[in-house]
Amino acid sequence: MICEVQDLGRLGWAEAYERQRTLAEKRKLNQIPNQLLFVEHPHVVTLGRNAHEENILASREILERAGIQLFETNRGGDVTYHGPGQIVGYPIIDLNGWKLS
Repeated sequence: MICEVQDLGRLGWAEAYERQRTLAEKRKLNQIPNQLLFVEHPHVVTLGRNAHEENILASREILERAGIQLFETNRGGDVTYHGPGQIVGYPIIDLNGWKLS
């Protein structure tokens, strides 16, 4: 199995998410091999599909003043923080061969 690895460096969450969506579409069309993206985000909090607003321990105003962006996403999970010094890995792989979706 071929998997290309990309180090995106520090990249804003929204830009990294858009890049993932583009690559996922190309992967679905079998235009590119599997991908593994590594990225470091500036301060950001994401709210997954199962997020509960009360699990954010600071108000949106406080987050904004601190320069922490907030994004709602269609991914699973609750509230997640990412920030400088934390390396995140995003796999984009074809699961069809494993009978998964």
